[in-house]
Amino acid sequence: MAQFEMFALGNAKPNLDRKAPSALHSQISDAIRSKIVSQAWPPHHQLASEPDLAAELGVSRGTLRRALSTLIDEGLLKQIQGRGTFVTPTLLEPAVAQKLSTLSEDFASQGVQLKTTVVEVALVDPPGDVGALLEVPRGEKVLRLVRVRHSAETPIALLHNYVRADLVRGIEKSDFANESLFGILEEKFALKIGTARRTFSAQAATTDVALALNVPGASPVQYLEQLTFLTDGTPVEYSDVWIRSSELRVVTFLARR
Repeated sequence: MAQFEMFALGNAKPNLDRKAPSALHSQISDAIRSKIVSQAWPPHHQLASEPDLAAELGVSRGTLRRALSTLIDEGLLKQIQGRGTFVTPTLLEPAVAQKLSTLSEDFASQGVQLKTTVVEVALVDPPGDVGALLEVPRGEKVLRLVRVRHSAETPIALLHNYVRADLVRGIEKSDFANESLFGILEEKFALKIGTARRTFSAQAATTDVALALNVPGASPVQYLEQLTFLTDGTPVEYSDVWIRSSELRVVTFLARR
């Protein structure tokens, strides 16, 4: 099974440059990454065995493993014990940059079902910045909701939501594992969600985020901050969302006119 065309790129032999400033393992990971991004190697494509691939490239297995480890950390490859190394499935692409929808709603519309693990549901005093953003009345609590969204195999997003409890008495009794937060606000409490302000940035995963998303500490993750308003302008919900970049990318479509 000839799987290793990666450095040939039309040539008969691998073209690793042993005099280049970049290390051999970096050249290898760059070449494999190019194959994956170009979809020359599609999702679920199986690489050759490590001994065969190392021999084909003329490098040690240690060098090859370092290159593969880089791509595994990036989420482009995965290794299955006893089976080999595979290209991971295509990244999920929610439309959260275009419309006011939740991740679960976005994926449901695409026929993708996410599993939700509820980590915490509690009525708490609002943190100072959250209380100010939500304009929480003095003495009132907020709902603190912590969840992890999973695809079939992998955690893809960690969500921390804060909701004004004075607007939704009893919301802490809701089934957050099986219902979307916006759906609960609109259907159970008849609130009319109007607009939201979303800010996207990149962050290094903290210990808690890395643990929830099953990534190495300080790994790059996408961060989304959101403040949601009702149609009358009342702030109702604030959220922090950390997204595992290797499993999900945010795509936006723009029109000039």
